[in-house]
Amino acid sequence: MSPTTLVLATTNANKVREIRTILRDVPYDLVGLDGFGSIVPPDEDGRTFEENARLKARYYAAATGELVVAEDSGLEVDALDGAPGVESARYGGAAATYPEKFAKLYASLRERGSTTSAARFVCALALAKGDRVIFETRGIVEGEIAPEPKGSGGFGYDPIFFYPPYGRTLGEASGEEKTGVSHRGKAFRLLRAFLIDHEDREDHEGHEEH
Repeated sequence: MSPTTLVLATTNANKVREIRTILRDVPYDLVGLDGFGSIVPPDEDGRTFEENARLKARYYAAATGELVVAEDSGLEVDALDGAPGVESARYGGAAATYPEKFAKLYASLRERGSTTSAARFVCALALAKGDRVIFETRGIVEGEIAPEPKGSGGFGYDPIFFYPPYGRTLGEASGEEKTGVSHRGKAFRLLRAFLIDHEDREDHEGHEEH
């Protein structure tokens, strides 16, 4: 692997595509985990998005020997006391489809006497080299649960996440519109600025040495 490789610690093709778009001009070769064969994933037993992002970043940095960025993200629904939160991907069971997750979430809201709720998408990001986290940040987008799923764009919980400034769900928004406001977009744009600044400083220090 090139010394300028940056591993995107996910096997989710939708996430890889979204991240590649945001980081398209960073001076690194972006490689997904599928470029390293079969790596057994770690237990994501953190209590927060940040804890899971850090443990994944360190784990995959050790497994690949490369610079690794990992993120943990999910949906927090106020009326459900922040659920599904860090369990977003496993909500309703590891094998549950997203329509099944939606159904469970709406059923849980009805049990609380609600049909909608304030909600947010959260993305915690960590960049690790060896066993050291060298950068971390968080991105959030505020919205509410739509009365029913709408839109076939995006992925995950996008069809039930109503974003008031757009007047529609993120499932109805274009890819560009979503990336412009999304939790993952915000977090990875901050990473992009860090990577470019870090590379610029290294180049400057290298020139000074000569």
